[in-house]
Amino acid sequence: MLCTNGHNNSDDAKFCFSCGSNTFQAGTQSGIVNSYTHSGSAITTNGMAIASMVLGICWVYWIGSILALVFGYIARRQIKTSGQKGNGMAIAGIVLGWVAIAFFVVTLIVGVSANN
Repeated sequence: MLCTNGHNNSDDAKFCFSCGSNTFQAGTQSGIVNSYTHSGSAITTNGMAIASMVLGICWVYWIGSILALVFGYIARRQIKTSGQKGNGMAIAGIVLGWVAIAFFVVTLIVGVSANN
């Protein structure tokens, strides 16, 4: 069976093993249908991105915010090289981590100036 891009596949193939296009739907624009990669396996969400977002939301006495930053930057680097999903979650974790650290610094400054 030929895929929509003309690659030869077995007759029972659901997705092309060369380009990932759906062999049953003609005219897909990108050649990649839904969440399938070129090898036909599902694209996964990066675990570090999930952890970054969760820690960014929870803060955990600002240590979670630092970990959210670390995990977020690591996740973005991994996502760029592996093609996984989760870039938005990593960015959310990074933003929330920086917001929490800024809140901590402002709280620290107000606390110190109130004592003087």
